[in-house]
Amino acid sequence: MKYMIYGATGYTGELIAKEASAQGQQPLLAGRNPEKVAAMAKELGLAHKSFALESVSQIAAELADVDLVIHCAGPFELTAEIMMKACIESKTHYLDITGELDIFELAFSFHEQAKAAGVVLCPGVGFDVIPTDCVAAQLKAKMPDATHLQLGFDSRSRMSRGTAKTSARRIGEGGAVRKNGKITNVPLAYKSKKIDFGGGEKLAMTIPWGDVSTAYHSTGIGNIEVFIPASPKLVSRMRKMNWFRWLFRMEFMKNWLMKKIDAQPAGPKDEERAKYYTWVWGEARNAKGDVETMRKQVLNGYTLTAKGAVTMAKHVLTTEHEGGFSTPSKLYGADLVEQFLYTPEAE
Repeated sequence: MKYMIYGATGYTGELIAKEASAQGQQPLLAGRNPEKVAAMAKELGLAHKSFALESVSQIAAELADVDLVIHCAGPFELTAEIMMKACIESKTHYLDITGELDIFELAFSFHEQAKAAGVVLCPGVGFDVIPTDCVAAQLKAKMPDATHLQLGFDSRSRMSRGTAKTSARRIGEGGAVRKNGKITNVPLAYKSKKIDFGGGEKLAMTIPWGDVSTAYHSTGIGNIEVFIPASPKLVSRMRKMNWFRWLFRMEFMKNWLMKKIDAQPAGPKDEERAKYYTWVWGEARNAKGDVETMRKQVLNGYTLTAKGAVTMAKHVLTTEHEGGFSTPSKLYGADLVEQFLYTPEAE
């Protein structure tokens, strides 16, 4: 079975490629820059190819002998659709590491086409959204009649440039929650509350995280919100931005933000990732007011993404699947997160 890591020279793509190599696997490395892809392939002793994402037929031809792609080249709002369509055409399983809400819903819209082709479409096989998705599924198992679900995470690790770009491009759209089964656009910092994610109580605010899509598909719970810690100052600033966030829908503003982000470091260094683990939290509630709460201490998000993507690729390639859209917890099982719990020796 042959699989490809596309976008292997980006910060997270490189982590995935190195994790796969460390596990004795030999994925095909690919990306848009021939020199960078060749240099990484030489360093890891792996095969490589380079191609741009120009047309569905062109990409499908490049994937003709590839069984699975781990797509790492974001922002995914610009690259995921064409890669998904090419994977369906070439009958190549598709995984990615997105956290973009719209991309999960896009993949879901291709469910029937992918199922007919026998192709698995499973976005979010990294920190976005393995741990939160598994917590959601485990809470659903503990409370089958849950009507409301809140999820969140607390990480002190810096963002990579790719994650920062994704977040920045979304600002103009505001926040998002799920109400009565429907994804609903809401203001930035729509809700705030104090939450003990696992390391003590903190003020937190809602964000338009991927679980607003995936947790619904994994659990069927119709009301979903996702939170991260935020200082009172940040909550206030985000709420003030609602008055002029329309500006951030303009391409010139997006380009300005992208240039500022490009000046930042690629992502957290190895020692930072080893030091800063993540707390993941979830709370389910039913119509009677009963509550189930769950907390898990997991690896740093980028380390988890590298290990999670490789684990999911191995699983898809060695297990029978009927194809179509899926979430990590549905595809692998809600116990997937248990492989990525943090211990001092885990990194």
